[in-house]
Amino acid sequence: MYLLGSDAIRQSLPNMPDWTFPVLIVFSVFNLACAIALFQWKKWGFWGFCISCFVALVVNLSIGLGIAQSLSGFIGWAILYGVLQIGKENKGWSQLD
Repeated sequence: MYLLGSDAIRQSLPNMPDWTFPVLIVFSVFNLACAIALFQWKKWGFWGFCISCFVALVVNLSIGLGIAQSLSGFIGWAILYGVLQIGKENKGWSQLD
């Protein structure tokens, strides 16, 4: 979205600083790497998503989004954490390297 739909985003947020797009693009690629790591059962993929959520929070607050919109990025993190906790002795979290 940041690569192809940047014009639409700029129209809805005209005061958005120029530095935000490169940061968001880098972290989108980073999120892809974290997703691949999770599919390979690597714990760093989860922690990478955590870092990405915090960076997105800072970026969203700095471009003028409200606190509720900025915190909504943590919903995906919470769902991921919950999914990794499903099961008794076969939890996903304990199977991550």
